[in-house]
Amino acid sequence: MGESRDSPHQYDAIVVGAGIIGLSIGWKAARLGMSVLVLDRDERPQGASWVAAGMLAPVTEANFGEETLLRLNIESAGLWPGFAAELAEISGIDLLGDHPGTLHVAVDRDQAEALRRLYQYQGELGLEVEWLGPAELKRLEPALHPRVRSGVRATGDTAVDPRMVLQALTVAFKAAGGDLRLGEVVEIDVSEGPAVVLSGGGSYAAEAVVLAAGCWSPSIRGVPGGLGKAVRPVKGQILRLRPRSSAPLIRHTIRTEEVYLVPRRGGETVVGATVEELGFDSAPTAGAVLELLQAADEVVPGIREMELAEVSVGLRPGSPDNAPLIGSTSIPGLVLATGHYRNGILLTPVTADAIAHLLAKGEGLSRMSDFEPSRFGI
Repeated sequence: MGESRDSPHQYDAIVVGAGIIGLSIGWKAARLGMSVLVLDRDERPQGASWVAAGMLAPVTEANFGEETLLRLNIESAGLWPGFAAELAEISGIDLLGDHPGTLHVAVDRDQAEALRRLYQYQGELGLEVEWLGPAELKRLEPALHPRVRSGVRATGDTAVDPRMVLQALTVAFKAAGGDLRLGEVVEIDVSEGPAVVLSGGGSYAAEAVVLAAGCWSPSIRGVPGGLGKAVRPVKGQILRLRPRSSAPLIRHTIRTEEVYLVPRRGGETVVGATVEELGFDSAPTAGAVLELLQAADEVVPGIREMELAEVSVGLRPGSPDNAPLIGSTSIPGLVLATGHYRNGILLTPVTADAIAHLLAKGEGLSRMSDFEPSRFGI
């Protein structure tokens, strides 16, 4: 290793990545009395957390054949109210607000048939969903297009603003005694005992290093070789529309097979998101903007009058089975918290609790065994 290991700053744990996953792990570990360093390459987060829509939607995100992941999603959704309340008490930032739920709607016959099959599947799993006709949908959301003929309501599927969550977590982490520093991590070395993390800001040592750098995690020297096959970038382009009047356009999160619209406090509407297997390409494209706006217009035509305030690109950390990698690796002292794909915001509380427990107790939670990195030989 070319850089020096001389007298590195010592911590109980180092977390690589200051997105919502990394900061939440750092906060939870610091509250357990551990000395924790969180490292990130950017002063303002630019990763998937900053771009994400923030849906907490285990029911409407349920996919056929992913029942194990669904159970984890539901568990984490149940933790969010307490998680948000703790953050609000410390930071003064109200995160959940008053969100009435999610409407998954169909705009044509094919979508209606697919939605009916999904609704039946959700019912078989015992999920709380309600089938609605056009009159009920129009009453709940007057801005819906008249062509919307059916929908499924999931009152428990809500949303948060990830940028506000990042602000709250930063305050809470520092209040708990955590150390947040800048510096792109280039190497993790465990060859001589405690792990040493080398970054642009210096060298740091700890008994445990948590890799929570999303799709960039495999690019760090010293990580298991198989991580590059287990975690990949999945490009997502997302729009933010700003109202030109005081009245909010929608209250519920509204989604179809092709698009979702998430309301924000202040009237902003988030429209997303593409799913593109293009590696680390992070350029916004006119075609993606056109497709998202067309799909949103088919559901809520009022978006035409809104200001196009922002086009953002995020790189989700995908995995071969769409489930996260949470737990210890074959390298002693190296822990993973990545691969959350489309559910990173939703899975934040359960991931933070599991990794903090692992750091404090030296062993993982048994109920998290299905998500350990060892399933990919890591």
